[in-house]
Amino acid sequence: MSKDPMQRYAESLEKTIQHNYSHLKEVVEDFKGLCLVVTPEKHTPQDIIVDIRELYKEIRDRLAEIKAIQQLLQGKYRMYYRRDSLRDKAIMEFGFLTKNLYSKFEYILLQKQALTQKREEETSRAQQKGFHFQWFRSRENQIIFVRNLRILNELDYEAPSDLGIEERREVPQEKIRHLTLFCLKGTVSTIDEVYSRIRLREHDIIEQYAQGELHGLITHLREVSPVDVENVFQRILKSGDFSKLKGLLIPIRSPKDLEGPLFDSAKKTLDEMEEGEVKTLRFPKNPEISDFTD
Repeated sequence: MSKDPMQRYAESLEKTIQHNYSHLKEVVEDFKGLCLVVTPEKHTPQDIIVDIRELYKEIRDRLAEIKAIQQLLQGKYRMYYRRDSLRDKAIMEFGFLTKNLYSKFEYILLQKQALTQKREEETSRAQQKGFHFQWFRSRENQIIFVRNLRILNELDYEAPSDLGIEERREVPQEKIRHLTLFCLKGTVSTIDEVYSRIRLREHDIIEQYAQGELHGLITHLREVSPVDVENVFQRILKSGDFSKLKGLLIPIRSPKDLEGPLFDSAKKTLDEMEEGEVKTLRFPKNPEISDFTD
């Protein structure tokens, strides 16, 4: 005996609900996994953000379709409809879970946006104050930087740098000691690894300036050729883990060397560099510095 057309249609609607339910069980798990990757502290790739939003839209569309079919079955086709209470409960939980996860995801993005805006404002204020406020974000590091500039001829260290640059404790008073600023830029994971492995001395500085970017300062007790410093950083970058980093060095012999748009020049130079490249920023218009960096 053939089935009533209305019964056959009701059964097709039921199959659509079951199909959507089975698909949602998989998609919701994927959605949950992606949302848990997004945290305020870590960088979130744009493709993950796009995937989360697309998955959420798909989930909402399928939930809306299920709800519309259920209303139809409970009305016009109620005599052919048998509710599955366990399935209905699971579908409802999918809705609550995904809504909460998505709300948290969007909140974290707002936090990141606020943090970025705050950093931009800090950078803007720093540009008005001076180079040491631009090169380091940490107030403590800014103070150390200024102090090192003021007492270049009064510093003394207990041991050579782990970077391998040879220096002596017996420093002739006529020798002019100097600083080297450095910036390393690359992927977030690589920079995190470098930061955890580099060991500097008491008056040296290293700071995670931004995601995927380190800023630092090395204080020299005697004259060290920029070529020697550059070679040290080249050896670091030749390591398999760090071969795609960019390294920019800025030799400083006097606070006067920080005058002018040095920070902007450093940013522009770094952006133009290739992966794996180490470069020393030159000062061709300053004879004292050009002699030092050639």
